[in-house]
Amino acid sequence: MADNGVAMNVTQLVQEYHGGVYRYAYRLTGSVADAEDLTQQVFLIAQQKLAQLRTPECAQSWLFAILRNSFLKSRKKRRPIPAGDLNFDVERIPSEIREEEEIDSDRLQEAINELPEAFRIVLVMFYYEDCSYREIAEQLELPMGTVMSRLARAKGHLRARLFEAQTQGAAPHHPSSVKRSG
Repeated sequence: MADNGVAMNVTQLVQEYHGGVYRYAYRLTGSVADAEDLTQQVFLIAQQKLAQLRTPECAQSWLFAILRNSFLKSRKKRRPIPAGDLNFDVERIPSEIREEEEIDSDRLQEAINELPEAFRIVLVMFYYEDCSYREIAEQLELPMGTVMSRLARAKGHLRARLFEAQTQGAAPHHPSSVKRSG
């Protein structure tokens, strides 16, 4: 039972937060199957640790923290991919981005998938969890300058990929804008 006397149960959490948790998981993993598995794992852990949720108002951030930690833990089990330099042509980034321009969700996910994991997690924490630079640095145990650099480079890559059609006359993309050194 929460401190304010309101009991939360997993059914309520799933009904209220499944969509947001799944979208966040999809942005991190880039795969429907992996996002489904990760979402299921989040709610299984939430069921086991429901007593840790003290206030229902914090449920979304609590679930997102479980999701992020589960994602990072699953990635540690895999052979790490060294985070390489993002190489993109700054001259191809449009100086102005029109507000009314729609961003294709599939193209966005494709661009996010191209990011090395270290850049992707910082980007997703910033935009999906609304974490500050300081919060990201503390949670990932990184210097704040590293967080700022990774976020700036990730955003630059996304800008270049998503708005390249403006500067290339809708020419097809060649996946050479991100290099992973290894």
